[in-house]
Amino acid sequence: MAYITHQQLLDRPGSRELAEVASDEAKDMVPYELMALTLSGGDRSAFDEVQIADADEALARIDDAVADADGIIEGYLRKGGYPLPLSPVPRVVVVWCRAITRYYLHKNRRGLESDDIIARDYKDALRLLEQTAIGKLSLGADDEVIEAGVGMPQVTKGSSRIRDALRDF
Repeated sequence: MAYITHQQLLDRPGSRELAEVASDEAKDMVPYELMALTLSGGDRSAFDEVQIADADEALARIDDAVADADGIIEGYLRKGGYPLPLSPVPRVVVVWCRAITRYYLHKNRRGLESDDIIARDYKDALRLLEQTAIGKLSLGADDEVIEAGVGMPQVTKGSSRIRDALRDF
C-alpha cells in the first residue's frame, strides 16, 4: 500500500520537479503538463505516443521510489508494533513518505548534504520514524500502539504493606 498518492505528489513537490527528476536522462524531459496529467489520470491525447511512453516510464520510476519509501516506513513502524498497512494513513506518514521519495528521486544531487533541503528532510523523516519505532513519538490521536505496563495505576482492595504502614501517619 502506498503511503502517498499521485495527487499528493502532484500537489507537492509538483509536476515540474517530478518531471525533472524522474525523466530518463538519455531522453527529452517529460513536459510538465504531461507529467501533471499522467499523475492525475487526465486526458493525454494532445501528446504523441513517444511522450506518453516517456511519461509512463517516469511515473514507474516515481512509483518505485514510493515503494522504496513505503518499505522504509513499514520497517520502522513494524519495529514499533504498529498494525500494517496503516489505514487511514496519518498525515505525518504522508510527509515522511514524500521526503523519502524525493530523496530517492533526486539521485543526482550535487553539493553538500548539510545545505541540501531534500537531504535534511530525508534525515528528519528517518529520525522521526526511529522516534516512533521506540515509542517516543505518536502518529497522532488515533495511535493504536499500547505499551505493556503503561497507563493509569491500578488500585486493588485488600491489605498492602505500604498502605497499612501509611495509616500510622
